[in-house]
Parts: sequence; C-alpha cells; structure tokens
Amino acid sequence: MHRMQKLTLLVDGAEREQSSPAIFETRKMSTGAPQIVLSVPNEQTDLLCQLTALLSPPYFALYILHTPRGEAEPGRYQSPELSRQELTYLLRTYAVFWSSDARHDLWVHSPASHATLVWDRHNLLFAEGHALDDVREALLQSGFREGQLERLGAHTHHYRAEFDAEAASLLKEFDWHRTPLRPEDVQRD
Repeated sequence: MHRMQKLTLLVDGAEREQSSPAIFETRKMSTGAPQIVLSVPNEQTDLLCQLTALLSPPYFALYILHTPRGEAEPGRYQSPELSRQELTYLLRTYAVFWSSDARHDLWVHSPASHATLVWDRHNLLFAEGHALDDVREALLQSGFREGQLERLGAHTHHYRAEFDAEAASLLKEFDWHRTPLRPEDVQRD
C-alpha cells in the first residue's frame, strides 16, 4: 500500500515522494542551545512515540492547527497534563494522521525532563532540552547516522479531506486549551 505523505517535492514541474534518509543533524538554536533535527523517514512513523519514551511524565501536547479544513478554528491547542499511557494512545491512535497531513505541527513537552520534541508540517522532528544525549543514542540504535540534512527545496503541503473526521475527533480527545496562533505558526510555505 502506498502511504500518503504530508508533503511532496516539486522536481522539474512534477510532484515526487519525499523520501528522507535516516540522518540527524545537531544545530544551534537562536539561543545558542543545541538541538537535534531530522526529517522523519517514511517507515519511521512511530519515531515520535519512541522518543517520548525517553522523557519523564507528565507530558503536555501542543497541537498547532495552522491550516484547518473546517474541523475547528486555527489555534494552539494545549492538552491537559498527560500520563505516559495517555500520550502513547494519542500518538499511536493518530499516527497515520500525524505523518500524512500537513495542517498541523505537534509538540510534546516534558517539564520533568526539561525537554521538548516537535514534529512539524515539513516532516522535520526537532529535539530540544536536556535529553539530547538520550535522543542521539536512541537514533543511532534505530539506524540513524549523524550528518547534514538536505534542504527541502520546492514542495507542496497536503491537507487531506480523508483526515477531516480524524482531525475533528482528535480535538474531542481532551479538554484542550486553545489560544490564537502566533506569527511563527502561520503557514507560509
């Protein structure tokens, strides 16, 4: 079965599947703090769930709905405090949606671990905070290697009608606290 992707590349006027190699890169954030960045490979849709297991509960999920298709208002939807079981349920129940639709970004934060994981609309996963050594080791054990990510280039985001019901269902899972989008949340490319 061909898996849908949240974005496709535009090469010589034609859409091509984005197929990311298992490479991660360590970068400096604007604050000077290090972060790990990778493009999630097609076969690694459970990667965010695996990496959150390195962090201590409780967790908070931030669902940034920047390009809705009628399921709700655009906004930053923060979950209540989540247990490991609740977070795993959220990540696995909606795994195909997370990896196949670009209407959102998803953040998972662990205050106890002082760490945040972000899976964004460009299929990039960012790890920030105190758990970077553990994340690096887990990635290496999962077959990733450290290197330099290729620039994304021209691409098309996909906001798929087949996920509209799932997107609406997601927002009924918890008593999300909605705040407006921030300027950096707005879809520009």
